Amino acid sequence: MSAVNVRQLRYFVALAREKNHARAAAACNVAQPTLSESVRQLEHELAVPLIDRNGMRFRGLTPEGERVLIWAQRIIADGDALEQELTVLRGELAGDLRFGVIPAAMPAAPLITNPFCAAHPLVTLRLLSLTSIEIQRGLDDGTLEAGLTYLDNEPLKSVRTLPLYTERYMLLTPRGGAFDGKRRVTWREAAQLPLCLLTRDMQNRRIVDRLFAEGGAGAPKVAVETNSVLALVAHVRSGRWSSVIPQTFLGLLGHQGTPLAGLNTVPLVEPDASHSVGLVVTEREPLAPLARALLKSARSTDISTALSLKPGQT
Repeated sequence: MSAVNVRQLRYFVALAREKNHARAAAACNVAQPTLSESVRQLEHELAVPLIDRNGMRFRGLTPEGERVLIWAQRIIADGDALEQELTVLRGELAGDLRFGVIPAAMPAAPLITNPFCAAHPLVTLRLLSLTSIEIQRGLDDGTLEAGLTYLDNEPLKSVRTLPLYTERYMLLTPRGGAFDGKRRVTWREAAQLPLCLLTRDMQNRRIVDRLFAEGGAGAPKVAVETNSVLALVAHVRSGRWSSVIPQTFLGLLGHQGTPLAGLNTVPLVEPDASHSVGLVVTEREPLAPLARALLKSARSTDISTALSLKPGQT
């Protein structure tokens, strides 16, 4: 065991994640033979098979490999945290912060990242648009330091949470339709429209589908599905489709003080639903310095108030 090094563990974790030697080598910026030989050396040092191979082809991890993977991820995370702690001791936090954000929460992200970047100019922040499932997976395997996601809709595990704001839902629909001048629209009424919604792998879509069902609408008429918020808004702007968006998108789309040209935004009711969105980091003690610093930046801004403007408010 004494000959095992962190580089070998990183290559092994990359291979387990990418499930392909070439992709894993590219992710680690090394040649494929270098990565393959390093993983074989790791197997030799540990005296157990880690990879189920068909020749040189990756078929999966062995049972021993699955157990070693958990420890390897923990060792790598601890090593990264130590390096971050040393930069703090030298005078200023540095490193790479990988921050996963669900698409529905992306308008709130700058309220966290702006103060963080101002306080820590030596940190490179990598902001990634991910599903809630991908965020949980990234926190579990150490490929993310933090996430911005739903806190109360689907179970989260082994994370520390910081609630930031409450998400509510609006109908985004072209003007000139049946809902012009209405102050609210029921989920049952909205279900009769041709809709463009996010894809089913996103928690926002699972929430929306459940709210349509709770409102007695059954299955809505979803004509277009996309994993891109930009594509969703573009389809609604085309005048043919409607959608359901978080209220926080109103500021991003220019609705605060500047009405959206040709579009109506109307609160959805019956049910009048909301969900908590917040920051999540891996539950560990002590917290990694980058995660600790991001939590501090998130606490420095009243995000809920900053996002609370209602349609038509300036």
